[in-house]
Amino acid sequence: MVRAENGHLYTGISTDPQRRLLQHQRGLGARFFNRSPAQALVWQQRCADHSDALRQERAIKALTKKAKERLISQFNDALSRPANDCAGPHAATKLTST
Repeated sequence: MVRAENGHLYTGISTDPQRRLLQHQRGLGARFFNRSPAQALVWQQRCADHSDALRQERAIKALTKKAKERLISQFNDALSRPANDCAGPHAATKLTST
């Protein structure tokens, strides 16, 4: 997920979330960012394959903003763990949401 400057969240899939964020910040791609520029990549998840990523994207888009913010909070908590705890169950699969 990417947070826009106005606080709204954008959900999409990419094999390279950092590259995709830069594209959004340059105004390339999603029209979502025409009103408010992309600010930061705030959540990502690896998926087994492209179809799994699409299913996950659809499920995330169906969540309320409050539920999405909980995901982001949990993601940030996981990033602040010691290094040996970071290679969780998603370490060997493809990237999903940006």
